[in-house]
Amino acid sequence: MKTTLSSKGQIVLPAELRELDRITPGQQFEIERLQSGEYLLKKVSTPTISMVDWLQCCPEKDWFQPIPSESTDTL
Repeated sequence: MKTTLSSKGQIVLPAELRELDRITPGQQFEIERLQSGEYLLKKVSTPTISMVDWLQCCPEKDWFQPIPSESTDTL
């Protein structure tokens, strides 16, 4: 696949590649010069955050309100 360097030094990844690898705007990459004229472009993986970690980041600390209910021990 071919692409062109813009006057601003930008390279466009073709839509087909972006779709295959789920690349979205703002995605970060690392670029490494292997030798003259050869480069390696690597997508930087974004750290995943668990639901618990996400909820613990909430600035409102007493968001959880238990719901009163009957015990199921006797069922």
